[in-house]
Amino acid sequence: MTKRHGGSNILVVDDDRLILSTLTMGLEKAGFVTLRAASGEEAVQICQQQRPDLILMDIRMPGISGIEAALRIHATVEVPVIFVSAYDDADIVEQAIGQGGMGYLVKPVEVHQLVLAIWAALARAADLSQLKTTEAQLSRALAAERDTSIAIGIMMERRKLNAVEAYELLRVQARPSRKKLAEVAREIVASIEALNTPD
Repeated sequence: MTKRHGGSNILVVDDDRLILSTLTMGLEKAGFVTLRAASGEEAVQICQQQRPDLILMDIRMPGISGIEAALRIHATVEVPVIFVSAYDDADIVEQAIGQGGMGYLVKPVEVHQLVLAIWAALARAADLSQLKTTEAQLSRALAAERDTSIAIGIMMERRKLNAVEAYELLRVQARPSRKKLAEVAREIVASIEALNTPD
């Protein structure tokens, strides 16, 4: 079996020491690096100190549940979670997936099943991360476009220019300062907004 995500850091969380040991040993044989936590609280603590690539989270544990632990973890870091439980109650499954679970496996689970689920979850998490990055880039591009359009409008109004002349003037202003056109446009818009803001 190809170790597509070999070296990925997996946090295994389970209050059953035998299951915890079996799963981590199996995952290490499959090429993963593992961290262990015997409770939801310990999992939260580990994620605050080091960010695993994925968490395999038991649901019913003493103290806080796996779902509550995932909620606390996601409040500070984005880490994909696969829930692993002895229970297949529909409400629990729905709650787990509602908290951003990338998968839900019912115990007993074979290591090869886990490996396949981890591969799928890591791939999906990478896709979602790329989507968020693209969305953020698009938002920045749209904001820059908006500022440029407003700045051109301001130049047209103040200098009695047409759109092409106003755009060229912006380019001329940007050149000596070696700033990007969008940056100069943002400064013009910010200065106008500052003038229009009441004290």
